[in-house]
Amino acid sequence: MKIVDKIIKEVRDKGDIAVSYYTKKFDKTVLESFVVTKEEIKEAYGQVDESTIRAIKLAKENIEFFAKRQLKQFRNFEIKKNGMILGQRVVPIEKIGVYIPGGNYPLPSTALMCIVPARLAGVKEIIACSPKIGPETIVAADIAGADKIFRIGGAQAIAAMAYGTKQVPKVDKIVGPGNIYVTAAKKAVYGDCGIDFLAGPSEVMIIADETADYKLIAIDLMAQLEHDINARAFLVANSAALVKKVRIDIGKLMLDLATKSIIKQSLKNLKIKIVKNMDEAVSFANEIAPEHLELQMKNPEKYADKLISYGSLFLGKYTAEAFGDYCSGTNHVLPTNGGSRFTSGLSVRDFVKLQTHQKIDRTGVIKLAPTALKLSKIEGLDAHNKSIEIRLSDTV
Repeated sequence: MKIVDKIIKEVRDKGDIAVSYYTKKFDKTVLESFVVTKEEIKEAYGQVDESTIRAIKLAKENIEFFAKRQLKQFRNFEIKKNGMILGQRVVPIEKIGVYIPGGNYPLPSTALMCIVPARLAGVKEIIACSPKIGPETIVAADIAGADKIFRIGGAQAIAAMAYGTKQVPKVDKIVGPGNIYVTAAKKAVYGDCGIDFLAGPSEVMIIADETADYKLIAIDLMAQLEHDINARAFLVANSAALVKKVRIDIGKLMLDLATKSIIKQSLKNLKIKIVKNMDEAVSFANEIAPEHLELQMKNPEKYADKLISYGSLFLGKYTAEAFGDYCSGTNHVLPTNGGSRFTSGLSVRDFVKLQTHQKIDRTGVIKLAPTALKLSKIEGLDAHNKSIEIRLSDTV
């Protein structure tokens, strides 16, 4: 936080000069202009093969399809009761900043996950920031609907979006995952602008019974652990024999993976728990509240309703967590480190405000006044009390 606080202060005081300084210091990149120009976006399309562009567009369609269904949950309405009209308006947030990590791997999928639901919600201006941004991420951000793309990252990018500089517009809310410095920066600017939530290292929990395929479990655990050396994984099983097979297979499969150097380090974060039955496993999962939760077991639907704390749930042997990361349609920006006990993953809801309104007539005043007068007197708020008394006297 000390490092991040200093970066944020300097960006607030010096603007683009500080952003350039820290970009050179941390990313070893010298920048005068941060924005990815229209010409550079066009060039990026030329650097990405057609099959990749088709995959990005299909993933966008699936994410948009699911987000449209989410949006249907939020509607304007008005209801009448006892001389009152009470209502709700669904209003898009005006300006959104999207952070797209650019660390170990390019993450065009995160551009889709953050920008598509924001655009669908009706956000007027969407900007995206990503360090050392590659052509695939540029193309994904453009296809998703970003208005501007900036090639900056880290705490300096968060500060730039939160407070604005000459080059980077000030936004109302920042969404998207990042490393520990990005997360710390989001925490620091919260209140001056909104954020989605504070996410830590990525994690998966797999609950498996004796019928599960150990090879699928092994590869899914490693698919999570390859994110970075701090990624976490849990295997909860009712069979010691299955666990033994999984351990052996991890050792075999890892040898052929390009990310084996990372997995070797993050394997220290693999926790294994043997349970007597699936009910015990469910209780443990609800306690840990993992980001991703896979049920590799016979009849997984039997236990789905008992699970109440997870970022996203994956049911059955064919439902690889990787599908959720890329293209099934649900969002992959999810709460970690127990956060799903009190919040949920990124969705259309993060890009709208549910604003209430009311209109009260003479009948409503007569109905409500006794209650409001009593409560305002208890709280000692005399002007509250008199504002009601005046209206009451006008109705009688």
